[in-house]
Amino acid sequence: MQCEALTLARRAAELQQKEQAQRAYTLALHELGGRAPQEELEAASYLFFSGGDYRSAYNTFVSLYNRGHYQPEVMEIMTQAFYLPNVQEQMARYQKNCAALRKYPYLFRQDFPAFDDLPILFFPFEENSYFPFPLDARQFEDCVNVCDPVIDRNFFHDLENPILAKDVYSQYQLEYLYDNVRKSEWVGRDNHIYLHYTDWARFCAYLACLDFTVLLKAKKFVFLFGEEVSRYPIDFATDFGIDYSVYPVKPITYDEVTRLIWHTQLATHNGGDFFNEIFHQHPNLLTTESIIYSNLVDELKERKREMIRQTPRGQKGKIRRLSDKDVLVAYLFSREDSCDGIDFGSRICPAVLFQPHFKNLEYRVKVYDKRHLSTLASAQYEMLQNSPMLQGFKYIKTFTPMRRITTSYAATVRFMYQQVIDEQKREGNKHLIVVDEMTNRLQNRSFMIDPADRLYRDSVLVRFEDAKLNPKATFTALADFLDIPYTHSMTYCSGAEGLDPESLAGNVRGFDPAAVYKTYDEYANADERALLEYFLRDAYQEYGYDMLYYKGEPVDEQWVQERLSRLTCLDGYIAESLRLNLRSQEGDAALTEEEIDAQCDAYLQTVHDNRAGLVMRLLEGLRFYNQQGEPLRMMKKLALDPALLEQPLYH
Repeated sequence: MQCEALTLARRAAELQQKEQAQRAYTLALHELGGRAPQEELEAASYLFFSGGDYRSAYNTFVSLYNRGHYQPEVMEIMTQAFYLPNVQEQMARYQKNCAALRKYPYLFRQDFPAFDDLPILFFPFEENSYFPFPLDARQFEDCVNVCDPVIDRNFFHDLENPILAKDVYSQYQLEYLYDNVRKSEWVGRDNHIYLHYTDWARFCAYLACLDFTVLLKAKKFVFLFGEEVSRYPIDFATDFGIDYSVYPVKPITYDEVTRLIWHTQLATHNGGDFFNEIFHQHPNLLTTESIIYSNLVDELKERKREMIRQTPRGQKGKIRRLSDKDVLVAYLFSREDSCDGIDFGSRICPAVLFQPHFKNLEYRVKVYDKRHLSTLASAQYEMLQNSPMLQGFKYIKTFTPMRRITTSYAATVRFMYQQVIDEQKREGNKHLIVVDEMTNRLQNRSFMIDPADRLYRDSVLVRFEDAKLNPKATFTALADFLDIPYTHSMTYCSGAEGLDPESLAGNVRGFDPAAVYKTYDEYANADERALLEYFLRDAYQEYGYDMLYYKGEPVDEQWVQERLSRLTCLDGYIAESLRLNLRSQEGDAALTEEEIDAQCDAYLQTVHDNRAGLVMRLLEGLRFYNQQGEPLRMMKKLALDPALLEQPLYH
């Protein structure tokens, strides 16, 4: 088939222009799209043997083999280049696991096969990543990363009984269970983690990739294979002479808490307080209400200083070495409202539910390529990325509430204006003004995430409207994703002040759906809403919101300029707040009305220029990437069980 990139690649290779040839062959693989096996093999081989992007070559080899093309040639390359150089390491790991498991009291089989008789070959791809090759199927399975920091099932949905987990082949998930399920001796009952594997041979094969030796010391796991699952749960008093009921419940310590549920701030006024109220009093969560991040950081620094002051001289070093994460956990344990509802005798350690809040979460679009490639930058988010407090948690789950963008926008303008009015009534400096929320929102695409970002690797987006209109379906699904039980505490709203608190004066309470239908028409006009809908149309489509103001008409520069000229609602609040601010100046700083008019006009002109510049860049069709040039992706939307819907899904 005709492929321009392939022609360029061949010519560059002939001229020994290696880098140019590698780039062209990589592009050719994308253009060929799996439709030309001979050319794909040529491109992949060149990339591999010239030291180019081995990932592209590797994936092409796997694809060719599974499609039945050049299998002897491909398998020879794969074996010589990837399998044989790593097989000794896999064999050593397998033998080490077998030796440890043979001595383990709660694994009831000893017939480990020889390494050469294992039914699966593992071809290393990247660190901790493999392409499994079952010898019976003679096909490569999908790539698996045994350390991928994702919990893909609800292990802890039922805490009435010991945990029973089926076919866990993830090192990360095995360590997660080990770290978060408390020892039987600590909870006064059988609290082993029962691992049920349906296929003994497959389990043994994975011993070449997993490391069980680090997980056996505490004797938390019980291994059951095939029909052995009928032994669940084991009567340890009868079978092993161990009566766990004689052990008292051990208090939970701060270092046991390793799990963070990070509740993000997509933008302002997306219903974050409502979600906090749902999770308050959950028996397995240390909770906080919305808290300004900088205030919390300062509070924890002071707490640590106070802990050091109160600690005897010989033990002060231990307190100084406490991590920021540990100080946060200790702080939450000391707060009655954070522990309200905690089951201290639970089978699992509690997780921290934390919403770091900013007065405004600002993003900036940075165009760095003539092809309109862009990055998103936020000083506030960078604080979180670099936070030892957040990064100190070994296990992180993230959920992000989203509200219809035009509604959230208008609610924010309303809030800002009300703040200005309230500030004017107080003594002191009157310095608050309504900011250009249109520019802020057009740049805020924080629903697009970097797959490599640790804080968002295991994340989901939850619609505020779903939570209000279909609470059972929403919070059942959210509990499933977060790996916590869906409990009675999630069927009502509560906070430090009791049931159905008022998050802000005038806000609706509890599950009242009125907030879904509030449009705040006096704070946003139709042209403002149309601009938002058009330039954020990908979010509307991805997350199931109908567009009500942009009608699908062609959009060009004229259309944009016409709407920009009619953003009178927002501009009116900006101007009014600025005038109030300027009029509040006294003494020598007092201004005449003419001076106030001049400053307002100049300020609005700057706002208009910045706004127009951004919109023109967006009109060109920007594509968003991380700093490494990898595309950002839309955050996954929480999927609801149709059987649990109480009302039709909101659109």
